[in-house]
Amino acid sequence: MILQRYDSAALAAAALAEQIVAALRIGLSWRGAASLAVPGGRTPVALFRALRDAELDWAKVTITLTDERWVPESHPSSNAALVRAELLQNRAGAARFVPLYNGAPDAISATSQVWESLRAAPRPFDAVVLGMGEDGHFGSLFPEDPGLAAALDVKAAPACVAMHAPVNPTERISLNLAAFLQSRRVFLLVSGETKRELLLAAARREAGAHWPVTKLLAQPRPMPEVYWSP
Repeated sequence: MILQRYDSAALAAAALAEQIVAALRIGLSWRGAASLAVPGGRTPVALFRALRDAELDWAKVTITLTDERWVPESHPSSNAALVRAELLQNRAGAARFVPLYNGAPDAISATSQVWESLRAAPRPFDAVVLGMGEDGHFGSLFPEDPGLAAALDVKAAPACVAMHAPVNPTERISLNLAAFLQSRRVFLLVSGETKRELLLAAARREAGAHWPVTKLLAQPRPMPEVYWSP
């Protein structure tokens, strides 16, 4: 992994925003379209606010999510609602957004249809941004899920997978690791000393380092780029 350290979350967000914009500009230059996958939660809000005013041909950019809680956008936990409120504003409001929740009764019955909807996003993605929990999960690939091994199989076909979180709302949909790696650049945005120590242990593959993120950090292409702040 490539580890970048910043003194504050705001500085990390600003620096990462610059790199994402650069990646999207390359995509626009090469193929006339670009794509970006982003996480939900509180951590990326500063990043979204740094991105949404970037001078970019946003009308040719497709944005989607790395994972989603299986709830409608009216739910306070919806990642899609967060993206619409914090990222798809100002200049970035012109971007095309492809949410993951589609109203199906459950995530497991919707995975194929949701993945098909992502054909609207040019691939490989120009950038994928991930967060990480203190249990080492990224996306919604949680340590205790029975489907984790299949979701982390780099030889699997890129796809969406249904997962279960240890907290409510438990039902989730996520891209699998093979789909995350179908990107020109993969970024991890994390904060806190606990997460830094976990990342370092996972990168060194220390004994017992069986967190999901260990598999991600072991990938040489694209090499994950970590933006960390206290």
